[in-house]
Amino acid sequence: MISKYFNPYTDFGFKKLFGEEASKDLLVDFLNQLLPPQHQIAELSFKNPENMANTMDERKSIFDIYCQSKTGERFIVEMQKAKMQFFKDRSLFYSTFPVREQGRKGVWDFYLLPVYFIAILDFKYDEKEEERKFRRDVCLKDQDGDIFYDKLHFKFLQMPLFTKAECELETHFDKWVYFLKHLEDFDHIPAILNEPIFQKGFDIAEVSHLSSDEYDAYLKSILEYNEAKAALDTAFYDGKVEGKIEGKIEGKIEGKIEAMQSAAKVLKSQGIVVSVIALSTGLTEQEIESL
Repeated sequence: MISKYFNPYTDFGFKKLFGEEASKDLLVDFLNQLLPPQHQIAELSFKNPENMANTMDERKSIFDIYCQSKTGERFIVEMQKAKMQFFKDRSLFYSTFPVREQGRKGVWDFYLLPVYFIAILDFKYDEKEEERKFRRDVCLKDQDGDIFYDKLHFKFLQMPLFTKAECELETHFDKWVYFLKHLEDFDHIPAILNEPIFQKGFDIAEVSHLSSDEYDAYLKSILEYNEAKAALDTAFYDGKVEGKIEGKIEGKIEGKIEAMQSAAKVLKSQGIVVSVIALSTGLTEQEIESL
């Protein structure tokens, strides 16, 4: 049964809610809850991430939303559905795209404008130090904890760790996270979210307001979301369990590789490009092609 409001974790839902000109004010409002005062956004423009890629393979592995503020700050915004091997490495790799984009031919003094990589995660990290942190703000610091470089930032939101009830919401940011986490479950607008910015979000997300083509695209997106999430989550679980049973490093590695191969087959059957499957599973493109 289709809910009254779409699932914002799907590719369709996320980009419909945050990635269109008509909903740009929602993205600005959400991002400003995550940004420091000096980087607050007044105006925002969407950029085509494919323009940053140097090769066809890079163009196939581009992130969800890429945008730039009027003052030049770049923002990558990602919705990550399931656990992904080397996700932090992937995040760092993607952050280099808007850095490289700022390079200039000829004489250039290497001055860079800030880059933010913002990831909304529909899963929890396995690392012990991550298990208690719903939100993690990361920038480059020295051995004394002082900020060394203030122009490259990573912000990770582990949505499963946000457990506040409606009566516990204190800030506008709390409301945004609550809205995103529970949007698909609502059958009406809660009183605490009954304000203009969220009213617009609910209006955009109401499935009955989608065109016929949009509705078909959403149904396809739901299927892809469920299958991809199940495949990747199962891959991590199976690899972890088999590793424990073997009780040896070799068993852990073998179990995870087999599980990742299984996940890659599912993603490949859905038409997901090989470069994206490689980033998602840690397998090489050659290994994926041979499956």
